[in-house]
Amino acid sequence: MNPTKNRDIPLYIYHAGQCDPKKCTGRKMARFDLAHMYDRISRLPRSAILLDPMAEKALSPADNPGKGIIVLDCSWEEVERVFPELEKLHLEHRALPYLLAGNPVNFGRPFKLNSAEAFAASLYIFGYKEQAEKVMSKFNWGHSFLELNREPLEEYSTAKNSTEIVEMQSHYI
Repeated sequence: MNPTKNRDIPLYIYHAGQCDPKKCTGRKMARFDLAHMYDRISRLPRSAILLDPMAEKALSPADNPGKGIIVLDCSWEEVERVFPELEKLHLEHRALPYLLAGNPVNFGRPFKLNSAEAFAASLYIFGYKEQAEKVMSKFNWGHSFLELNREPLEEYSTAKNSTEIVEMQSHYI
């Protein structure tokens, strides 16, 4: 067993305060100490993996999540505003492969994952399935995401690299 898997992967959220506080998965994760929330880009850790749907490379088990995973909890306009700051952090930009949302707002819609789902998918792909389940356990719909995507997540977690992830996702699109 990989000795680094004895520890959880650090999870970080840039939170712009633009969502409904009652529905915000990022805030809930921070309340349960499952993720660290920041309201300034400059405070995010350097050299972490940034989940970026526009990234050229897909997230795969070949990536090193040791410095953590970052999600942006904000509007696209905010992303465009903070992008120059993000570039200074030397983050590894990675896109998640094809998955279906399990949350009530976007249930069944591909690529429409909320912050908790994005973290859980990343953790699962990296082989941190218990941490993924712990994240999703805080949401009454969380089991839906994992059940809905069990087959692709299992397959993605066996990939050797980003290229294999892209090939695998073609079976689900």
